[in-house]
Amino acid sequence: MERRIYEAAVEGNIISLLKLLQEDALILDRITVSCYGETLLHIASMLGHAEFVQELVGRKPELAGELDSRKSSPLHLATSKGCLDTVKILVSVNPEMCLARDRDGNNPVHIAAMKGRVSVLRELVKVRCNAARMLMERG
Repeated sequence: MERRIYEAAVEGNIISLLKLLQEDALILDRITVSCYGETLLHIASMLGHAEFVQELVGRKPELAGELDSRKSSPLHLATSKGCLDTVKILVSVNPEMCLARDRDGNNPVHIAAMKGRVSVLRELVKVRCNAARMLMERG
């Protein structure tokens, strides 16, 4: 079942997610406590599956604060890929993640600026302008 739910995240398939939740109402809880490097939300955020992301955070908002093995949040990944709709969803659930630093010391605002994701950068600064003032790891 775990493989199937990760496949649903990769595909952004909400119908599959809902069917799996019908089969096992606790599957999101089980996945959350497992030792995988990335959560379902990390995968869906990185791939820009905004509707899937909305469904996940609607059921488990705490997923928006989870970090992967590189200390990246789902917001870091959505920002890096320039997925504006996904970024908007994630910051609406947990705006403090704009301040979270990955293993390189970069917050999502830094990543948006480095990658030239102007629309994402505008959104992040609108939500947490003080994130733009944070110094990067090397100053």
